[in-house]
Amino acid sequence: MSVFDVRIGSLLGGPADLRQYQGMAVLVVNVASKCGLTPQYEGLQRLQERFADRGFTVLGVPCDQFMGQEPGTPDEISQFCSTTYGVTFPMTEKTDVNGERRHPLYHALVDTPDAGGHTGDVRWNFEKFLVAPDGTVKARFDPGTEPESDEVVAAIRRALPATETPEASA
Repeated sequence: MSVFDVRIGSLLGGPADLRQYQGMAVLVVNVASKCGLTPQYEGLQRLQERFADRGFTVLGVPCDQFMGQEPGTPDEISQFCSTTYGVTFPMTEKTDVNGERRHPLYHALVDTPDAGGHTGDVRWNFEKFLVAPDGTVKARFDPGTEPESDEVVAAIRRALPATETPEASA
């Protein structure tokens, strides 16, 4: 089973069909509106704008498990993200990323190690997982890693789907 087979709701209701992202690189990030790392939304949005036309999207996953830092309703979260940070990337329903109620999406993500070898529980808001176009998890980045850091951008570039190039005429 690939990440794209997991069922999850969208932030404002209805299903968030992850299969629509098959063939794309996806940066899955558990987000929160009242966290010291919340300004990372700016970098996430810039990544969205920079790579969207090359087969990439950010997928925001609101989570309230870390000191209640995502207390809002779906409408409040959506409004905050769009008006404060101009967020245009898709967002899922508020989700548990750890514990007994860990969402299946995160069951599919957390066994991937980050650069320091950490696997298992998500440590804080804004932990990032890069999913390849085939649905495999290619990289994990700790919460303090800035979205536009060299390591994240390089990993995204490696994960982008191959583009067709015209054959040279003879």
